[in-house]
Amino acid sequence: MSAVSVPLPSARGPAGEALFDALRRSPEASPGPDVRVVERGALDPEDLHSALYCAYELHYRGFTDVDDAWEWAPALLAFRHHLEQAFLEDLRAHVPGGRDADAALAALTYVSPSPGGLGGHLRAEGTWEQMRETFAHRSLYHLKEADPHAWVIPRLQGNAKAAMVAVEFDEFGGGRGDRMHAQLFADLMAAAGLDDGYLAYLDRVPAEPLAIVNFMSMCGLHRSLRGALVGHFADVETTSSPGSRTMVEALQRMSAPDACVHFYAEHVEADAVHEQIVRHDVVGDLLAREPHLEPDVVFGIEATELLEQRLADRLIGSWRRAESSLLPAPVGV
Repeated sequence: MSAVSVPLPSARGPAGEALFDALRRSPEASPGPDVRVVERGALDPEDLHSALYCAYELHYRGFTDVDDAWEWAPALLAFRHHLEQAFLEDLRAHVPGGRDADAALAALTYVSPSPGGLGGHLRAEGTWEQMRETFAHRSLYHLKEADPHAWVIPRLQGNAKAAMVAVEFDEFGGGRGDRMHAQLFADLMAAAGLDDGYLAYLDRVPAEPLAIVNFMSMCGLHRSLRGALVGHFADVETTSSPGSRTMVEALQRMSAPDACVHFYAEHVEADAVHEQIVRHDVVGDLLAREPHLEPDVVFGIEATELLEQRLADRLIGSWRRAESSLLPAPVGV
């Protein structure tokens, strides 16, 4: 996996233009991005999620052309708050809501993905090029896999904290850098003939995969959303093992390189164990201590399902039209 950080991407609208213009100057020399840009009305999802992803990236590896001092600059946080509120309003308007985490998790249990799902499409009729595009979309998370979830650890107590650390230990390779899931995905990208550089496809992926990572980052950075992050993590660990098995079958049908199959095969076994740990030891212990967070846990589950469905619809819809699901490369890139 190459590059510790990369330059800012191209802006996708007025929010990105305002944000990136400010970030390319020092915090002392800039009044910050103009919040009126996001107060004027609904932002295009491409603009919203590209700008929000980049605002959050300052808490990860940053950008080569951005002063690190911007990370906690009040003007940046005020601008980001408006983006977050727009995102949260969209999510809450499109999920049913509920108070029963056990029921929400039980609804996720399945033997095989639905025929219309992304994994089901790739297994039944997907092409190798569509699989490679899927890798590019997923790289925006998998090359930082488990980092957003680590923010919830200091916000948990007792068995929930201990169990979360145990799961994260596996995600980070059990103490071995070559077995970190982010490194395994970089190996997958290289084996598939794709750029394995960190954020290499930031300019090419649409709003939907960015929104999935933005949800993790938002919940991780806000203590008030700790229940939603646990709900998201429970959703991921519950669906990952069967979903990864489907990807293994799809990749084997395509005679994909071993490194591509290995990444998903690793998740079939690891996440089958993680599911039980997260359900009983993380979610169970969290709600035993803080039962008022149960609606937040449900929100995390429901929002994750909504965002994943939006991604599947975007990708499969593009392929049905015989189009690439990736955005055109910016001019000059």
